[in-house]
Amino acid sequence: MSASTVTQSFEDDARDIHADGKAISSGEIAIGVVIGRTSEFFDFFVYAIASVLVFPTLIFPFVDRLQGTLYSFAVFALAFIARPLGTLIFIGVDRVYGRSVKLTIALFLLGTSTVAMGFLPSYDSVGYWAIALLALLRIGQGIALGGAWDGLASLLSLNAPEKYRGWYAMLPQLGAPFGLLVASGLFAFFVTTLPTVDFFSWGWRYPFFVAFAINVVALFARLRLVVTPEFEDLYLRRELQPAAVVETVQAEWRTIWLGSFAPLASFALFHMVTVFPLSWILLFTREAPGRFLVIEMIGAVIGLGATLVSGLLADRFGRRTLLGTIAVLIAIFAIAAPMLLSGGDIGERLFMGIGFVLFGLSFGQSSGAVASSLAPKHRYTGSALTTDLAWLFGAGFAPLAALLLSSRFGLGASGAYLFSGAVFTLIALGLNKELAKRNIVR
Repeated sequence: MSASTVTQSFEDDARDIHADGKAISSGEIAIGVVIGRTSEFFDFFVYAIASVLVFPTLIFPFVDRLQGTLYSFAVFALAFIARPLGTLIFIGVDRVYGRSVKLTIALFLLGTSTVAMGFLPSYDSVGYWAIALLALLRIGQGIALGGAWDGLASLLSLNAPEKYRGWYAMLPQLGAPFGLLVASGLFAFFVTTLPTVDFFSWGWRYPFFVAFAINVVALFARLRLVVTPEFEDLYLRRELQPAAVVETVQAEWRTIWLGSFAPLASFALFHMVTVFPLSWILLFTREAPGRFLVIEMIGAVIGLGATLVSGLLADRFGRRTLLGTIAVLIAIFAIAAPMLLSGGDIGERLFMGIGFVLFGLSFGQSSGAVASSLAPKHRYTGSALTTDLAWLFGAGFAPLAALLLSSRFGLGASGAYLFSGAVFTLIALGLNKELAKRNIVR
């Protein structure tokens, strides 16, 4: 069955669902956004965990474990480099064929790239082809994530009641802790219940297989929103239509650039409490990975609660004020983080607990503010590009840089890396005066 046939079938179902002509509510948009973001982050975390637990052994066995993990993190960064390319390609698809075709192709590419990783042969079986295939599929994930931008997060923020905009801007970010919780739970189950030989033979592959099913559900959840006449009209009224990428960059490069650096502290912390500590624990301590994955699951729940709280605080004090305050707290945490992570069981728990609280408070408001700072004509494309660059600068190389610096200069170097992210966030927030002038951030 072709992609166009699948898309038409989903469009028909979506129109039937909204055939009663009821007004579109912010709650409906929120559900679609959360489901969509959860699927994307699940794919992200499945790969991230495997890049620590699996790929150094199966794909890079010809070097020591540390070097293999560094190589794995280098491949990890490819998706973030490829993501702006995906936006460039799929904005063109959106302009010619429409949002539903773009989403269908992008999410099928994302699901196929992810599930194909579950079939990867080992280096011992096919040699360097294993590395080439892993890199190719990782690039496929990145291109697909660029195409998966649907504008629903911007639509949600712009369509929300003014006094609750911080709350509604937070909702898309819930996908990260949900995705981490499910991905960590799956890997924790297989790594703790299977013998090591079975885990490396077949157990690690199952989380990748689950990703495809989750992506299909997410595709339908999002298509049932974006293809209906009611939502198309809402996109038009909110001026969320795709503009040419080159034209958008020429007109909005200052806003895109500053918006890319505003969430740097949050995105750097994102990996400092998820991917990096797992690699450090596995490489430099005797702690079992399954146990630490359980700690990450607990951290995800804490992060979920903190993300919810961020919505309340943003509506009470303003998003820009909240982001600036949390950036200062992240800078302070960066100084203490190395001592906590190397402080044994209690230190690890404090590191994860405090880290996930700060992560939830900052990440909950790290996206969505840019939409109001962009000219309406460029809001849709500009928001996508800003998101791509923010992830590239803030998160793409974070695990690689943190592990490389820590292995060479000690854990204090990773704290310095996180500290620099907080400084860039404060500078960007200070320069982006437009954020303070818009109703969306008060």
